Amino acid sequence: MIIDRSSMESAEEDEEVLSQSEEEEDEEEDEDEEENIELTDHQLQEAFAKGLLKPGMNVLVDKPKKMTNNAEGLKRCLADFRKELPWVERLDLTNPPAEDIISKLEGKVSTAANGQVNADDDFQREMFFYRQAQATVMEALPLLKQHKIYTKRPEDYFAEMAKSDQHMQKIRKKLISKTLIIEKSEKAKKLREQRKFGKKVQVEVIQKRQKEKKAMMSAVKRYQKGMTDKLDFLEGDQKPGKDAAQGAKKATNKKGPNSKRKFKDQKFGFGGKKSGKKWNTKESYNDVSSFRAKVANAKGSKGAKGGKKGKVGNVKKRPGKAARKKAKTR
Repeated sequence: MIIDRSSMESAEEDEEVLSQSEEEEDEEEDEDEEENIELTDHQLQEAFAKGLLKPGMNVLVDKPKKMTNNAEGLKRCLADFRKELPWVERLDLTNPPAEDIISKLEGKVSTAANGQVNADDDFQREMFFYRQAQATVMEALPLLKQHKIYTKRPEDYFAEMAKSDQHMQKIRKKLISKTLIIEKSEKAKKLREQRKFGKKVQVEVIQKRQKEKKAMMSAVKRYQKGMTDKLDFLEGDQKPGKDAAQGAKKATNKKGPNSKRKFKDQKFGFGGKKSGKKWNTKESYNDVSSFRAKVANAKGSKGAKGGKKGKVGNVKKRPGKAARKKAKTR
């Protein structure tokens, strides 16, 4: 194949000339538009200087659209693409909604039958569509049977699955594994909750035992000190914690100490400094109210050193050891 170099160069020159001419035309159009814009701006400036333009005076107003209803043209277009096909090929039905049997029995006139349907009422609108579908089905089923078109699936109908059995087995395994994972996580969660509950119960039992022990020890200490004379806290049938606490409360609620405590207080005192308490003072030396002459002089005896043995005042002498043994053997 032979290519002429001169023809190629001439074609390239023609393309360059065309591109230059197009660029010049575009530049001229842009300059014309700029001149028009400048002219309009200049005119606006002159009008504003004369006082013809004021702020808020000019408002852009859209021109009203011209509505054209070319009914004849639409009919011609409809006649062009309309084809006289049988109903089996079209399967179109246009019918009003079916009768409302409930409203008919109650003697009410349905709004759908009158054509008064409120588009904003969702329930009324959906019921209108439902009744219309009912009427369509009632009219279409006889026509389909007339044209021998089956509307029910036969008993021996076999439909091939869109996905293979292997793919469905994989999906089944995945679903089973997911369910197993969920069950395991739930079991673990329940075990954790049970452990937490078990620890809580164990802590409560230990605290309860410690309280019972503390109450028992406090009750024992109160008994040792003589603040109470009851041994209810040692009984095994009763609850030691509550009984000991109740006994301690009752003991503390008593007015003052018991007789044993009082006797010990009188005998040993309340502690503290005891030296010098038995020293005589001027008041104790002069106080002779507790003096008894009969006891001091040992009335009934001949003298302080001698006299009859036996009774010293009103106190009987203790019998001897042999006499006490004879008294026991009687």
